[in-house]
Amino acid sequence: MNDDLRNIILGVVAAGISAALGWLARTALWRRGLRRKQAFFGLPENSESLLVVNRDPATSEPAVHRFDVFALLELAALIKDCGANLQVVTQDNVQQGFGERTEFCVGGPGSNRRMVAHMSAMLPGVRVNVDPEPGPDRGAFQIGAERYRLDPGVTEYVLLARLTAGQRPDARPVFLFCGQRAITNQAATRYLARNHQRLARKHGNNTFVLLLKVVNSQAYGPDVVELVEDVSRAAQAPLPPAATETPRSSHRAS
Repeated sequence: MNDDLRNIILGVVAAGISAALGWLARTALWRRGLRRKQAFFGLPENSESLLVVNRDPATSEPAVHRFDVFALLELAALIKDCGANLQVVTQDNVQQGFGERTEFCVGGPGSNRRMVAHMSAMLPGVRVNVDPEPGPDRGAFQIGAERYRLDPGVTEYVLLARLTAGQRPDARPVFLFCGQRAITNQAATRYLARNHQRLARKHGNNTFVLLLKVVNSQAYGPDVVELVEDVSRAAQAPLPPAATETPRSSHRAS
């Protein structure tokens, strides 16, 4: 074997070893990322999850708004990426507690009874005005002492929450997407899909409640979303006395 042939063989072997090591490294990183993603969503391989579908309040027939359908599709993709299974249930057909399996609950209290139950149990510092009559506070969020009004198509708000039941280490989380309009629900699911790694690094597997602002949805749809504030503390504390003096048509999560 001459030197040139030996060098070629050694080069091929070195390239093969480098490619194998690179593949192993990429696979290890992918698996580690997948495990972190599964832990954040509470979705280990082949686990069960629940997608709670709201109804379109604009119609008397049982129907789901198209933006909420888009939100559910984005959540379904996240669940499948984790290797988990999902069950879709309508908001008036859920009769179980939380913590046994991961739940994704879409829609505000005006369209989702399950959302009402979760907010009442875990977010006493939040009130949503569900008054159907026109007015400046229609659809407004009251979070602690702050009020966030809806300006349709221009400035709209949505709560994105990851909540856990008690201190059980094996308790699965509940994710809430509580928006002032259907398009904000989709905006929140898209925000979660794009930012779950950053959220996991910041919050770990702990409870958090984020207030997001959807900017100019009439032009940009659900794509332009800003983080207003982490409202976890205010949302989980009782409303201050002054904030409780609001119209009877408001929904109080307490």
